[in-house]
Amino acid sequence: MQLQSLSRRYTVRQLMETDVDAMLALCSGNPQFYRYHPPMATKASILDDLQAVPPGKTLSDKYFIGFYDGETLAAMMDLITGYPNSATAYIGLFMVDAAQQGRGTGSALIAGIAGRTIQNTAPCHRRGQPPKQSLLAEKRFCVDRPAHPERKWRLPAHGV
Repeated sequence: MQLQSLSRRYTVRQLMETDVDAMLALCSGNPQFYRYHPPMATKASILDDLQAVPPGKTLSDKYFIGFYDGETLAAMMDLITGYPNSATAYIGLFMVDAAQQGRGTGSALIAGIAGRTIQNTAPCHRRGQPPKQSLLAEKRFCVDRPAHPERKWRLPAHGV
Protein backbone atom coordinates (compact mmCIF):
# COMPACT_ATOMS: atom_id res chain seq x y z
CA MET A 1 0.00 0.00 0.00
CA GLN A 2 1.33 3.44 -0.92
CA LEU A 3 0.81 5.24 2.38
CA GLN A 4 1.40 8.77 1.11
CA SER A 5 -1.48 8.32 -1.35
CA LEU A 6 -3.85 8.28 1.64
CA SER A 7 -3.59 12.04 2.20
CA ARG A 8 -2.65 15.08 0.18
CA ARG A 9 -2.47 17.36 3.22
CA TYR A 10 -0.44 15.24 5.64
CA THR A 11 2.81 13.36 5.48
CA VAL A 12 1.80 9.72 5.94
CA ARG A 13 4.13 7.06 7.26
CA GLN A 14 4.24 3.85 9.24
CA LEU A 15 4.48 4.50 12.99
CA MET A 16 7.28 2.81 14.94
CA GLU A 17 8.56 2.42 18.50
CA THR A 18 10.36 5.77 18.15
CA ASP A 19 6.94 7.44 17.74
CA VAL A 20 5.49 6.19 21.03
CA ASP A 21 5.81 9.54 22.85
CA ALA A 22 3.94 11.36 20.07
CA MET A 23 1.32 8.61 19.98
CA LEU A 24 0.84 8.78 23.76
CA ALA A 25 0.49 12.57 23.59
CA LEU A 26 -2.20 12.23 20.93
CA CYS A 27 -4.02 9.62 23.04
CA SER A 28 -3.73 11.69 26.22
CA GLY A 29 -5.34 14.64 24.44
CA ASN A 30 -8.48 12.59 23.70
CA PRO A 31 -10.08 11.86 27.09
CA GLN A 32 -13.57 11.52 25.56
CA PHE A 33 -12.42 8.51 23.53
CA TYR A 34 -11.25 6.80 26.73
CA ARG A 35 -14.52 7.54 28.53
CA TYR A 36 -16.11 5.16 26.03
CA HIS A 37 -13.11 2.87 25.52
CA PRO A 38 -11.05 2.50 28.69
CA PRO A 39 -8.37 2.01 29.80
CA MET A 40 -6.25 5.03 28.93
CA ALA A 41 -3.29 4.27 26.68
CA THR A 42 0.18 3.87 28.16
CA LYS A 43 3.59 3.52 26.53
CA ALA A 44 3.41 -0.22 27.18
CA SER A 45 -0.07 -0.58 25.63
CA ILE A 46 0.99 1.42 22.56
CA LEU A 47 4.08 -0.76 22.12
CA ASP A 48 1.82 -3.82 22.37
CA ASP A 49 -0.61 -2.32 19.83
CA LEU A 50 2.22 -1.73 17.37
CA GLN A 51 2.77 -5.50 17.28
CA ALA A 52 -0.81 -6.75 17.76
CA VAL A 53 -2.44 -8.58 14.87
CA PRO A 54 -5.62 -10.65 14.78
CA PRO A 55 -5.50 -14.44 14.44
CA GLY A 56 -4.20 -15.57 11.08
CA LYS A 57 -2.60 -12.21 10.21
CA THR A 58 1.04 -11.08 10.26
CA LEU A 59 2.76 -7.74 10.65
CA SER A 60 3.01 -7.55 6.86
CA ASP A 61 -0.79 -7.06 6.87
CA LYS A 62 -0.65 -4.29 9.48
CA TYR A 63 -0.29 -0.57 8.85
CA PHE A 64 -0.09 1.53 12.00
CA ILE A 65 -0.20 4.82 10.15
CA GLY A 66 0.70 8.30 11.32
CA PHE A 67 -0.57 11.44 9.60
CA TYR A 68 1.90 14.25 10.26
CA ASP A 69 1.40 17.99 9.95
CA GLY A 70 5.07 18.99 9.83
CA GLU A 71 6.55 17.43 12.97
CA THR A 72 3.17 17.07 14.72
CA LEU A 73 1.24 13.80 14.76
CA ALA A 74 -2.21 14.96 13.65
CA ALA A 75 -3.87 11.53 13.50
CA MET A 76 -3.14 7.83 13.66
CA MET A 77 -4.79 4.70 12.38
CA ASP A 78 -4.25 0.99 12.99
CA LEU A 79 -5.26 -0.73 9.73
CA ILE A 80 -5.18 -4.47 9.03
CA THR A 81 -5.62 -5.52 5.41
CA GLY A 82 -7.50 -8.66 4.47
CA TYR A 83 -9.22 -9.17 7.83
CA PRO A 84 -11.48 -10.88 8.68
CA ASN A 85 -11.62 -11.79 4.98
CA SER A 86 -9.75 -10.78 1.84
CA ALA A 87 -12.39 -8.18 0.93
CA THR A 88 -12.12 -6.31 4.24
CA ALA A 89 -9.81 -3.70 5.70
CA TYR A 90 -10.02 -3.52 9.47
CA ILE A 91 -9.39 -0.37 11.51
CA GLY A 92 -8.45 -1.13 15.08
CA LEU A 93 -7.96 2.49 16.07
CA PHE A 94 -8.47 5.86 14.45
CA MET A 95 -7.70 8.99 16.44
CA VAL A 96 -7.33 12.65 15.49
CA ASP A 97 -5.45 15.20 17.59
CA ALA A 98 -7.98 17.05 19.76
CA ALA A 99 -6.78 20.43 18.40
CA GLN A 100 -7.71 19.30 14.87
CA GLN A 101 -11.13 17.85 15.71
CA GLY A 102 -14.27 19.59 14.54
CA ARG A 103 -12.57 20.97 11.42
CA GLY A 104 -13.20 18.08 9.07
CA THR A 105 -9.75 16.53 9.57
CA GLY A 106 -11.03 13.08 10.52
CA SER A 107 -13.69 13.14 7.82
CA ALA A 108 -11.10 14.05 5.19
CA LEU A 109 -8.73 11.31 6.31
CA ILE A 110 -11.47 8.68 6.38
CA ALA A 111 -12.64 9.83 2.95
CA GLY A 112 -9.06 9.45 1.69
CA ILE A 113 -8.86 5.91 3.03
CA ALA A 114 -12.35 5.04 1.82
CA GLY A 115 -11.70 6.49 -1.61
CA ARG A 116 -8.77 4.15 -2.07
CA THR A 117 -9.93 1.05 -0.21
CA ILE A 118 -13.66 0.95 0.40
CA GLN A 119 -16.28 0.01 -2.17
CA ASN A 120 -19.39 -0.57 -0.04
CA THR A 121 -20.24 0.42 3.54
CA ALA A 122 -23.22 -0.03 5.85
CA PRO A 123 -24.54 2.22 8.63
CA CYS A 124 -23.60 1.46 12.22
CA HIS A 125 -21.81 2.81 15.30
CA ARG A 126 -19.79 1.46 18.20
CA ARG A 127 -21.72 0.13 21.14
CA GLY A 128 -21.75 2.58 24.00
CA GLN A 129 -20.74 5.53 21.86
CA PRO A 130 -23.48 7.97 20.91
CA PRO A 131 -23.97 7.75 17.11
CA LYS A 132 -23.69 11.52 16.69
CA GLN A 133 -20.22 11.39 18.24
CA SER A 134 -18.96 8.54 16.10
CA LEU A 135 -17.07 9.72 13.04
CA LEU A 136 -16.91 6.20 11.66
CA ALA A 137 -20.65 5.76 12.04
CA GLU A 138 -21.15 9.11 10.34
CA LYS A 139 -19.06 7.82 7.43
CA ARG A 140 -21.14 4.60 7.33
CA PHE A 141 -18.49 2.17 8.54
CA CYS A 142 -19.47 -1.08 10.25
CA VAL A 143 -18.79 -2.30 13.75
CA ASP A 144 -17.12 -5.62 14.26
CA ARG A 145 -16.50 -7.44 17.52
CA PRO A 146 -14.03 -10.25 16.83
CA ALA A 147 -10.95 -10.96 18.96
CA HIS A 148 -10.60 -7.42 20.36
CA PRO A 149 -14.14 -6.11 20.94
CA GLU A 150 -12.93 -3.14 22.97
CA ARG A 151 -11.61 -1.18 19.99
CA LYS A 152 -12.12 -2.80 16.59
CA TRP A 153 -13.97 -1.49 13.54
CA ARG A 154 -14.54 -3.41 10.34
CA LEU A 155 -14.56 -1.76 6.95
CA PRO A 156 -15.85 -3.53 3.86
CA ALA A 157 -13.00 -2.92 1.45
CA HIS A 158 -11.99 -3.29 -2.15
CA GLY A 159 -8.51 -3.28 -3.58
CA VAL A 160 -6.57 -3.00 -0.33
